[in-house]
Amino acid sequence: MSASGKRLQDARKSIDREATYELAEAVELVKSNAKAKFDETIEMAINLGVDPRHADQMVRGTVTLPNGTGKSVRVAVFAKGDKADMAREAGADLVGDDDLAKQIQGGAIDFDRCVATPDMMSVVGKLGKILGPRGLMPNPKLGTVTQDVAEAVKAAKGGQIEFRVEKAGVIHAGIGKASFSADALTENVTTLIEAINRAKPSGVKGTFFKKASLSSTMGPGIKFNVAALLAQTG
Repeated sequence: MSASGKRLQDARKSIDREATYELAEAVELVKSNAKAKFDETIEMAINLGVDPRHADQMVRGTVTLPNGTGKSVRVAVFAKGDKADMAREAGADLVGDDDLAKQIQGGAIDFDRCVATPDMMSVVGKLGKILGPRGLMPNPKLGTVTQDVAEAVKAAKGGQIEFRVEKAGVIHAGIGKASFSADALTENVTTLIEAINRAKPSGVKGTFFKKASLSSTMGPGIKFNVAALLAQTG
């Protein structure tokens, strides 16, 4: 049996797989079970009571996690002239126009976020079939189609994340690293939950948050009580 398999089995013994914990306890458990030799990513999975096949039930948005994600984010920017210079000064990793489009069409997608100025959308639009399925397509509703490319780059590198419900009605998001303090992880989770709650479609009936869990890269999922968390935050 591999060490990772034994570690996962031991971690599962330390939790009640059927229980739903309060957030603070769930965070402590997920941190204590993150025992890999690298700094494991802490992820949150939320099952929502929506059917994303219907446009009026799509849940999507951006939020800046107060303590960042612990991940180095590479940002690509489609811009020309002064806007391109501003993007580079703000720390963008890739900046270009037609040349950047050709790189992407050739399979070079070495970035995590993509920003574009409005005038570049005629170029970016042709990349929809490549960027769209990867969740990288710039979108004005998410602040990634903007004249203020410098601010968009700084936000992406400063802890802003995008969330989007998948076909099964689930949102997955990284909310930090195992090395983060419990308070930092708790604050990040709370911020993301509140953002998702604000993005609730008006037409959704019944329970919006069906269940939620935290896990580390190599650890088991630990369910936590979203309703209690929202009640505390008001």
